[in-house]
Amino acid sequence: MAANRIESAPRQEEAAAPTPAEDAAPAPASGGFKSWLPLVVTMVVMPLIAYGMTQFVLLPQLKKGLGLTTASAIPVKAKESKANAEDKRESVPMNKLLVNVSGTMGARYLLVSLAVTGSDADFKAKLAAHDPQLRDFACGVLATKTIADLEKPGARNTIRTELMSGFNNILGNSLVQEIYLTEFAIQ
Repeated sequence: MAANRIESAPRQEEAAAPTPAEDAAPAPASGGFKSWLPLVVTMVVMPLIAYGMTQFVLLPQLKKGLGLTTASAIPVKAKESKANAEDKRESVPMNKLLVNVSGTMGARYLLVSLAVTGSDADFKAKLAAHDPQLRDFACGVLATKTIADLEKPGARNTIRTELMSGFNNILGNSLVQEIYLTEFAIQ
């Protein structure tokens, strides 16, 4: 058995030894500039394409859609209407809207007073004509709010947005331009 072990060892060494034909084959070229060229071109060309698309395609379309002039970048229609709207702006108070806070089983309540602002010529008359509907809608929106909803940082802005959209739906068009919460108390 010892002889068998000795004989097997030289055979493994012969198999592991490289042949002269294998030594003569050249190793494939690794790396080099040609392999990096697509990456370099991509890194240079892509930011240029993005800049061109933004400057010459996206921004002109946005300006056109918003009605901005290319020279001043200030809305042309907005300047004229803003000066006229500020002259005619009227504010109508809606005092003492009292609702139970949702989820408190009537133990807590919310007291809110609003000032509704618009610039229509008949703004006060239209609000007076729809006063019961507007109050009902406002109380409905406020009654759905929980204590957690009311304590969130943007709660007043959320309420203001919901009320403005609902008031404009009731009045038929965008008469309400702003709602100010003049009183906001949770008891």
